[in-house]
Amino acid sequence: MFYLPLYHRLQGAPCLVVGGGTTALRKLRWLLRAEARVTLVAPQVHAEVRALAGDLLDIVEREFAPGMVRGDHVLVISATNNSTVNKTVHDAARALNVAVNCVDQPELCTVIFPAIIDRLPILVAVSSMGAAPTLARVVRGWIETRLPPGLGGVAELAQRLRGAVKTALPTVEARKRFWERVFAGAAAEQAIAGDLQAAERSARQQLAAETAAGAQRGRVSLVGAGPGDPELITLKALRLLQEADVILYDKLSNEKILDYARRDAELVYVGKQGPKPGMPPTRPDNRSNQQGDINKLLVGYAQQGLHVVRLKGGDPFIYGRGGEELEAAVEAGLEVMVVPGITAAMGAASYAGIPLTYRNLSQSVRFITGHRIENTVNLDWPELNRTDQTLVIYMGLVGLRQIMQQLLNHGGEAQRPVAIVENATYSDQRVVLGTVENIADRVDAARVQGPSVAIVGAVVSLAQPTLSSSQTVGGPG
Repeated sequence: MFYLPLYHRLQGAPCLVVGGGTTALRKLRWLLRAEARVTLVAPQVHAEVRALAGDLLDIVEREFAPGMVRGDHVLVISATNNSTVNKTVHDAARALNVAVNCVDQPELCTVIFPAIIDRLPILVAVSSMGAAPTLARVVRGWIETRLPPGLGGVAELAQRLRGAVKTALPTVEARKRFWERVFAGAAAEQAIAGDLQAAERSARQQLAAETAAGAQRGRVSLVGAGPGDPELITLKALRLLQEADVILYDKLSNEKILDYARRDAELVYVGKQGPKPGMPPTRPDNRSNQQGDINKLLVGYAQQGLHVVRLKGGDPFIYGRGGEELEAAVEAGLEVMVVPGITAAMGAASYAGIPLTYRNLSQSVRFITGHRIENTVNLDWPELNRTDQTLVIYMGLVGLRQIMQQLLNHGGEAQRPVAIVENATYSDQRVVLGTVENIADRVDAARVQGPSVAIVGAVVSLAQPTLSSSQTVGGPG
């Protein structure tokens, strides 16, 4: 059966609730929230229901009788577990053509209550048409995670500015473009954070600038995509992806994350190597894509009035060169937001079941990069051999043998455990276990080629299979 979703104004409207238990309490709270005038009838009344009695709620402690339903009632709810009472309530209401809801009996309902997401004044209703109320509540939970708690502040911001915007921008299309930019910009973020004064100042400044110059001001979001598993991105990152006009991504970003983007967003590959199979192709003018070129591309799109998301594997500020992109955007006078991501190290360790710190084994963690600099690996080797810390090496696969040899040359323990996590958090993740002495040979034998993180330290001996784990190659010895 199809139910037409409607939002009813019940302020001051007389309503009747039959039943005094916790089921009635849930319905009653929404009616009082809507400022309806409610009469509740029940022989026994729950203490929490009784506590709500007041100007809007009159409690009658007696059995229901059909004559209690009046023609001026806007809504009648039967919230009892007695099917006979529910049927009597339904029949009395229908005889007077009054809307009726009998909880958990859709065949006795002319109206049903949806699962409600409340971001006042934004309300979202989810219904299964009475077929599966629990599923509707589950779906509500899914949606709630996507809607910031402060979303109502954005609606209040729009209400405050509606008159000014209509005066300054006479056409519907101009107003639509302006609001789209506001809702995707700094003003909306400030409103979500609860600072409506700052949000209104930002929006009015944007309105004045656009009215004076007809300009469209873009912005940049540096977004951490996490280590690979698309479900590890943050809720804020997800929201920004869905708002972006242009997304600059590289090979370290899982292609499935791009599925979260707007259907009409432009996807631009800016990796320094070719994209993974199945990812959108490299643009014709996308040659070497060195960092300077990426910075120019990012700024150039934003200066066209677009919202640009730079999607970066892991975290933008941990070996992601996000600091350089932030600097370039700020120098260009653009609004910039940085959204952290779960680092490759954290993802690799978690999915391999390796705690990076552990009492009596490791009291600190050190992150380093294994990139060669002028054909040498420029690292503080004696410090890296400390046995009371965990060493995490990014981008160390190519120079792995040299790195391990340098650890040995500077007094490192040959039997110190090492794990190489390939394609961390992806479905094809592999973990190769070994020691400083033999890990390079084991990696060669396993033909490890994908992006890899090395974890060195006693905690590797604690590696455990988890629900997230994939294939493990070799043992620690």
